[in-house]
Amino acid sequence: MMSLEHMDSHEVESAIEAILFVSGEPVKISRIADVLGVAEQVVEMAGDRLRDNYSFVRRGIRLVRLEDTLQLCSSPEYADYIRKALETRKPPQLSQPALEVLSIIAYFGPVTKAYIEQIRGVDSSYTVGLLQERELVEPCGRLAAPGRPMLFRTTHVFLRTFGMESLKELPDLPHVDGSDDEKEGIQSAIIELKAREAEVAEVAESAEAAKLAGISKEAETAETTEATETVMEQ
Repeated sequence: MMSLEHMDSHEVESAIEAILFVSGEPVKISRIADVLGVAEQVVEMAGDRLRDNYSFVRRGIRLVRLEDTLQLCSSPEYADYIRKALETRKPPQLSQPALEVLSIIAYFGPVTKAYIEQIRGVDSSYTVGLLQERELVEPCGRLAAPGRPMLFRTTHVFLRTFGMESLKELPDLPHVDGSDDEKEGIQSAIIELKAREAEVAEVAESAEAAKLAGISKEAETAETTEATETVMEQ
């Protein structure tokens, strides 16, 4: 086993690359730093160098940062080749209701199912469940209110799908003060997400290819690529 006490920058990069390749999942920067015995800033800088190098030399893989984690995925420009080689099909679209619920959770979350239904005006149990199955949203605790309703938030899969490192990169919405404003706000949210369509398609293609190549579990994220091609009009 290589000694971790005197690792140079190249060895740190190689160790990060190996960890991410074998993991196939996002790995916390703090965890990598603990394992390598280096500061988190060292891991962040090494990750940046790897990401830039993969992109500059047009490698078949990419390194992406998702909030406080790092992950390897395939390069989007090779998605068609991977799909053809593995004889895969494009994933089905998300429905318009699913895109609406996803936008509500992304912009206003964490939120309860009741809050979602208050804005949409219809039962959303099935749609929330569908988004959970596709790992785009997840439970994140319970609201301190009668009945202790479950709260939902978006996931790293959502971030990968829309090509973002964090929710801070969501486009700003007009200020809202009440339910009527929130309904208008969610329509603006969908329009804003639609504006990211080109980036979404590229990132989602990469995510699907990474899954198919056995690098990551991102095939579910690619299912939203087609969904963003439909702008909702409620």
